[in-house]
Amino acid sequence: MRPKPAPDYLAGYPAELARQVRTLIEQDQLAGQLLRKYPLPHAVRSDSALRDYVQALKDEYLRNAGQLSKVAYDSKLHVIRNALGTHTRISRVQGHKLKAKREIRIATVFRAMPPEFLRMIVVHELAHLRQGDHDKAFYQLCRHMEPDYHQLEFDLRAYLCHLDATGRPLWSAAAAESG
Repeated sequence: MRPKPAPDYLAGYPAELARQVRTLIEQDQLAGQLLRKYPLPHAVRSDSALRDYVQALKDEYLRNAGQLSKVAYDSKLHVIRNALGTHTRISRVQGHKLKAKREIRIATVFRAMPPEFLRMIVVHELAHLRQGDHDKAFYQLCRHMEPDYHQLEFDLRAYLCHLDATGRPLWSAAAAESG
């Protein structure tokens, strides 16, 4: 059986940009650049801390959006669905009523990343409360909640390329606790 190819995190970006990232990885320079730009990981480690973090952002930007029934880190997300976060709507019939639940799950790889990357993925999933598709309105909402959204998304994708190529994470839980 052939091994599954690594996801191309830079698909959709200009080929020249993707080449530059690959060159930086080959020259072992990308890690240093990312660490200079994002020196420390965040301290949002538990599911309850993540829920509080997500709820605070939701309250600030999307007060009238529906309630979230669950927010959690998910260790299976990245591997199984090739996703970094998900927003799901689950509808259930309870008696004569239709109950809707909304969940946000964030890949556990975000437990040991800089706060900017966590904010970017949370903003992305929160934007799905209002906009289902990845269209112009969706990305405008993302930029409203996080003005540097596109740069953070690119930097995160570059880091994921580094992680796939080297297997070496740049941030750890220990760094967040000591920092």
